[in-house]
Amino acid sequence: MAPITGNPRHYRTIWLSDIHLGTRGCQADVLLDFLKHHTCDRLYLVGDIIDGWRLSSTLYWPQSHSNVLRRFLTLAKRGTEITYVTGNHDEFLRRFSDHSFGNIRLVDRAVHQTADGKSLLVVHGDEYDVITRYHRWIAWLGDIGYQFLLEVNRVNNAIRERLGFGRWSLSAWVKHRVKRAVNFISEFELAVARECEREGFDGVVCGHIHHAEIRNIGPIRYLNCGDWVESCTALVEDRGGEIRVLNWTESDGAEKVIALPTPKERAA
Repeated sequence: MAPITGNPRHYRTIWLSDIHLGTRGCQADVLLDFLKHHTCDRLYLVGDIIDGWRLSSTLYWPQSHSNVLRRFLTLAKRGTEITYVTGNHDEFLRRFSDHSFGNIRLVDRAVHQTADGKSLLVVHGDEYDVITRYHRWIAWLGDIGYQFLLEVNRVNNAIRERLGFGRWSLSAWVKHRVKRAVNFISEFELAVARECEREGFDGVVCGHIHHAEIRNIGPIRYLNCGDWVESCTALVEDRGGEIRVLNWTESDGAEKVIALPTPKERAA
């Protein structure tokens, strides 16, 4: 990991989602490096932070995963307002929604006001996924298949690194190249945007599909945090209200802004 040079970069707001603590695919060390290089006034944890699905069947919790939680607590202690928005993998926390624990607030959804006056709905997004909502057994099977892809990807990247090649995400490739996966992402984005427009918001921040994105869908600004399993991405808002996607996969102490593909490129 890169050494910290100078002071950490400070933002008005940072959004993180789909960390999946408790799974082997979680990039906890990379996230810790990101958190050491960045601070913020407000931090939103946009669901699937702790993977209750995986922990219910397999106990996996290395020290780095505890260190991530400890870092969140340290940020809260130092004055960062943390809002934990529950997701489907950490739905066991929904029984405690609308409670505050010190400077950490646990909710199912939140509303964020940007510096330039925009009103953003902040939700994990699983409620707009018909498979997760109405066909839970299919969602469980899909999760098993996804974990298999991640394990294959882990072995593949270990071999690539020994041969001197860079990291490559098999699961991300499948998402962007298999037509049914591309269609699912597009339908999810449209469903979220339509509900957001119906409720009168200017935009929506979500996670769930592990696909970082910022684009306009009609009058709605759609923003997806991505994840810390495949892409290691975050949304950040500066003092002027501009929101960007940052990628911290190969940190050298300098921020990397993702060049996001257009909808036409994704469908190609």
